[in-house]
Amino acid sequence: MWKGVLPAVTTKFDEDGSLDHDEMLRCFRIQMDAGVDGLIACGSLGEGPMLSHEERIDVLKLCKEAAGAKPALLTVAEASTRDACALAQKAARAGADGLMVVPSTIYHTDPRETVATLRAIAQAGDLPIMIYSNRLAYRVDVTVEIMEELADDPRFVAVKESSDDIRRSTDIINRFGDRFDLLTGVDNLAFEALMVGAQGWVAGVGLAFPEETVAIWRLVQARRYDEALRIYRWFRPLLDLDVSTYLVQNIKLAEAIAIGSNERVRAPRLPLAGARRDAVERTIRAAIANRPTLPALA
Repeated sequence: MWKGVLPAVTTKFDEDGSLDHDEMLRCFRIQMDAGVDGLIACGSLGEGPMLSHEERIDVLKLCKEAAGAKPALLTVAEASTRDACALAQKAARAGADGLMVVPSTIYHTDPRETVATLRAIAQAGDLPIMIYSNRLAYRVDVTVEIMEELADDPRFVAVKESSDDIRRSTDIINRFGDRFDLLTGVDNLAFEALMVGAQGWVAGVGLAFPEETVAIWRLVQARRYDEALRIYRWFRPLLDLDVSTYLVQNIKLAEAIAIGSNERVRAPRLPLAGARRDAVERTIRAAIANRPTLPALA
């Protein structure tokens, strides 16, 4: 159902802290013009937990407007199952094409609770679901065994695999074949995941460099692996910016430099400063100075 490059978009703010609808629509259209295969709103990178439900639905609607016939998903990442179910219902009414679901963001559910939470959200929204498995950021590991328990519900269609263990991708394919669409959620493991069979990439740094992200995906699909690897090796220092406590600030700074956006974040986050900012900016500008010429793509 969901394959290719689906960036997890950032949320843009005005100077007064309200949503900047015009800037989001501009940035989302840059992604679509580069050839991405859909958009995911209000994930970790989109500062979803910092937004009200109403704001998240507004961002989703902008994604839908930009994406056109391609899918626009909303991330559900709530502390309580009740709030997650309420958001899933709101997303369905707003026309979401699916949900990307984190089991819980505060209480670290055990396997039985994880299954119950995911089933409840699926029932509430009645939409296709991408399970977001990220044991490092959210302390809940959606294991292969948990996926097996959920496999009887056809609403669970995909997995965003972010365990930081590339072996997990092969484990999922070996256990389930094509039952779930497998997408990588770790930017600096993307090439490796695609090479072992991932069918898509939930991209982060690609927001600032969408053409390169799409090129890697399409070259891998065309089995032009050497060309894809050349771009990926150039990309790696940038992709490392996604694997950080400061991924939101890092990537928003990259967007500001590369596509002329802004780096406003919602408190308690603050834009990067000092030595950390200098280091990130050097990485971004060095990559831009050595940006590769992309090969022709079908």
